[in-house]
Amino acid sequence: MFARLFSLCCLSCLLALLTACGSEWNNPYPAAERSANTLYTAFTERPKHLDPVQSYAEDEATFLAQIYEPPLQYHYLKRPYTLIPGTVTQVPQAQYFDASGKRLAADAPAERIAYSEYVIELRPGIRFQPHPAFARNSDGSHRYHALTPADLAAITGLRDFAETDSRELIAADYVYNIKRLAHPQLHSPIFGLMSEYIVGLDDFAQTLKKVADEQPAGAWLDLRKYDIAGVEVLDRYRYRIRIKGKYPQFLYWLAMNFFAPMPWEAERFHSQPGMREKNLVLDWYPVGTGPYMLTENNPNARMVLERNPNYHGETYPCEGEPGDREAGLLADCGKPLPFIDKVVFTREKEQIPYWNKFLQGYYDASGISSDSFDQAVQVGGSGDVNLTDEMQARGIRLITSVAISDMFMGFNMLDPLLGGVAPTLAPDGAAPTASGLPPKGAGAASGRPSGSTGGSDPEAARKIRQAISIALDQEEFISIFTNGRGVAAQGPVPPGIFGHRPEPEGINPYMYRTVDGKPERRSIADAKKLLAEAGYPNGRHARTGEPLIVNLDTTGGGVGSKARTDWLVKQFQKIDVQLVVRSTDWNRFQEKVRKGASQIFYFGWNADYPDPENFLFLFYGPQSRVKHGGENAANYANPEYDRLFEQMRSMDNTSERQRIIDRMVEILRHDAPWVWGFHPKDYTLGHAWLYNRKPSKVGNNTLKYQRIDPELRAARRAEWNSPVLWPLALLLLLGAAAVMPALMAWRKRERARML
Repeated sequence: MFARLFSLCCLSCLLALLTACGSEWNNPYPAAERSANTLYTAFTERPKHLDPVQSYAEDEATFLAQIYEPPLQYHYLKRPYTLIPGTVTQVPQAQYFDASGKRLAADAPAERIAYSEYVIELRPGIRFQPHPAFARNSDGSHRYHALTPADLAAITGLRDFAETDSRELIAADYVYNIKRLAHPQLHSPIFGLMSEYIVGLDDFAQTLKKVADEQPAGAWLDLRKYDIAGVEVLDRYRYRIRIKGKYPQFLYWLAMNFFAPMPWEAERFHSQPGMREKNLVLDWYPVGTGPYMLTENNPNARMVLERNPNYHGETYPCEGEPGDREAGLLADCGKPLPFIDKVVFTREKEQIPYWNKFLQGYYDASGISSDSFDQAVQVGGSGDVNLTDEMQARGIRLITSVAISDMFMGFNMLDPLLGGVAPTLAPDGAAPTASGLPPKGAGAASGRPSGSTGGSDPEAARKIRQAISIALDQEEFISIFTNGRGVAAQGPVPPGIFGHRPEPEGINPYMYRTVDGKPERRSIADAKKLLAEAGYPNGRHARTGEPLIVNLDTTGGGVGSKARTDWLVKQFQKIDVQLVVRSTDWNRFQEKVRKGASQIFYFGWNADYPDPENFLFLFYGPQSRVKHGGENAANYANPEYDRLFEQMRSMDNTSERQRIIDRMVEILRHDAPWVWGFHPKDYTLGHAWLYNRKPSKVGNNTLKYQRIDPELRAARRAEWNSPVLWPLALLLLLGAAAVMPALMAWRKRERARML
């Protein structure tokens, strides 16, 4: 009887296992959420700031851009990037004035314009998300603006406040946040730049500092009491910003979170005594009008955005760029946004778990790390990129886009060996010869011209820089170290930005030849000829015989990794130049670049806004890192380039601006202050149930456009994650078979003893 009971127990366990075959045992989400209209994604870096005037990081913008709404935004589908209204009735047009206050025509010369004014008009009816800061008592006073320690004793988060409310967005909310740029305790990263443009912002900061010094420590600074000369509320829905001179790029700043609205009630609420100790601060709890609101903030594990019930409404775009309709990106034309109710972000510190969960369907989209590239993508002989059969079988889509970024090697133009700028080509200079030099009469004689910087022979230094630029095979670098995810750069302006010239007219003739309309890198023989003309035949000084040695400063965990270092050394060896890699820590590396103590270095630059000025200013003399502490890390200085830059930066995107940009790019190619590296290419994978996903490097408020099919996702998850139980069942049966003889022997002994 005992044996029969044991057998029956084993059979029951086996049946229980088999009946569970259709369930997902490894699903990380609660069963009640598995069919919900929820997007699941991951984040790798802990966000440090969620206050819009303090945050300046891409990982933080992932959250903030869904919550806060600046007045302008980027069209989701159009490229080049196009500004459109966000919360405003239209994109504001600048009005120009001279120093006496006289209104000027729209086409007035930039040198006559003393001030530009932007009048920004909001759409009525937009409301903030529910928040306890807006809750009021029956007498109209704010219910939670005078909290005592006793009131806060049982409070651990915003959910613990019993009541919430909302109110309409008004112009004063935008002005209030602009004032916060100058708050002495917030240290906004763009205050220095904006104080150069917004009239009166610097004086306003001085006023706030004086007031703050006179107040008790930790007291709330009510910014409504103080005014900025250049920022004014005109009425309930309109405000005006006055800018020094002409600065068309200011419109791009109006699409950033720095210029989002901030209700004074929220700052007052979160500034009360005892709030900071409980981490109830604006830097942790954003308050916005956007499509989502942050309902769970655990930056070490999980962040949750949920639909804002007060969202004012917006519809999916009906226009895009060529190919968008074929890609299905216009199928939801005119439908109300957002599509998704909830977005769950889970922190993944390692790439492998992130990738495996994506393959199981537990994340809806994923990037592609180097470790998983071969599993996801296959590159054809002609360079075309396709998904592997495994990915295609799962219905996964591949989305690619060229980032508006530059990855480059910079030369220190103050270095005695590699630096210096000789006179450049004539404005209508001819194409270079095979050696990379312009033909006779188009260039300049050697020797150090007036106003040049760097080495004693800037013409020789230029030839060395150009030789190195040819030798560093960017196509090979992209193939080996980025899995082909990049486009070799022909200059500083990346695709997708006004001013970029596509092939064949955009090919850099100093580094490439044009063959059948495509760039073909110049030969090593061309590079060696340049070195010989610079006085270093076969990599040795023509007079002393000393080898040409070049030092690369880098950080230990960056370009200095062994594989890349070995590759770089071999590239320099092709032209008989000895490369010495000097690895150091990040702080020391930054100090060397800041002091001009380096020769060459690797840097990258991501666009703050999609305008050529954001890349071309990296070569502007007054932005020199050593002399002025600016972003011109190469310390490049060319009087003609600086003059053209000052003319170009205040222009609208016209054919004349394009002509000037073309000339500036030609000067840079000739002088070669950078090795024009590559523009990274972003690869994103999305499951078949995820729709309307299009990468954007400057528009971060993209979650409202995306849509999912929860039923298809649930079906695919069940299909891909059904437990394989037959090995467990077999093990159970083998265990039963092994135990049965012992049980039978025991039963026989017990029966004999009874007899």
